[in-house]
Amino acid sequence: MEPHLTLGEAANAIGVSPDTLRRWDRDGKLETFRDDRNRRMVSAAEVRRLSRRRRARHHTGGTFSARNRMPGIVRSVEVDGVMALVEIEAGPHLVTAAITRDSVEELGLAPGVPAVAMVKATSVMIDTSAGDGSGKPHSAR
Repeated sequence: MEPHLTLGEAANAIGVSPDTLRRWDRDGKLETFRDDRNRRMVSAAEVRRLSRRRRARHHTGGTFSARNRMPGIVRSVEVDGVMALVEIEAGPHLVTAAITRDSVEELGLAPGVPAVAMVKATSVMIDTSAGDGSGKPHSAR
């Protein structure tokens, strides 16, 4: 007899959340059954089947979690007190980073030094004023 896993154990083995497995069960993408304690159970065969379906994640090729990497050249470094502004020309973009003076010194940042700007943000703001200076969205004109 093949072993069965609880929903939580199956989710952990597949690499998804228990809520995802509940949703898959409701949608008919996962076959489950209830044990004598009314727990939702998943067969080891189902776990194997679903594990094969999971696509491999893409690799960044680095040791940082940030996916948005812009290699470039340091154009300027302005140090003031404990902080510094570092401008990196990354292709057609000019990226400015506010970092500590210690970081500038430890990384040896100076104009002409190759560097990679990495961006990991939790929000993105967008202006649709199309550069007309009004600051108003197109729909508000």
